[in-house]
Amino acid sequence: MSTVLLMAGCAQRPVPAPVAAIAPDPFGYEKVSAVCTLGPVKSDPSGRTISISVRSDDGLCAVPVAQPDGTAYASFLLQTLPAHGKAFIHNYNNQTLVDYTPTTAYAGPDSFTVSLVPTGAGQRTLLHVNAMVDATGVARPVAPIVPAAPPPSSTSSKHRTVHHVVKKKTTTTTN
Repeated sequence: MSTVLLMAGCAQRPVPAPVAAIAPDPFGYEKVSAVCTLGPVKSDPSGRTISISVRSDDGLCAVPVAQPDGTAYASFLLQTLPAHGKAFIHNYNNQTLVDYTPTTAYAGPDSFTVSLVPTGAGQRTLLHVNAMVDATGVARPVAPIVPAAPPPSSTSSKHRTVHHVVKKKTTTTTN
């Protein structure tokens, strides 16, 4: 009887809604760029290439990639670094994510390359990411104003000059 009561108590509780699959936050915040458009992935002899459009509003743009069987890559390596931002590669929910965050208020092109290592004895794949970064509506960060150091205070109005004389000793040896 007590088992039936316990089960009845459980049956009356609402079932929690499923949690959306959100990737973990590798940079310490979860801010997605207001603009993050991914072009199609194109294959060529040097690997795969994707073009993305992203706003430099301090948010990231995530590029999901997977092996041909749809699973995450076993490992990865950032071959070349982005010149105007940062890239972070990680696996989550059986897919590999390449996160790109451009430097705040930067506008222009950027690119980087990721080496993707498949499971098993497969060959590595290069992923070339070409980013077009837009800064529309993004304010440039203002550098903090650092006050100039005050001139050294003088306790005397006389200036003293010190000269150091170094005497050079010359030695001569004869055989």
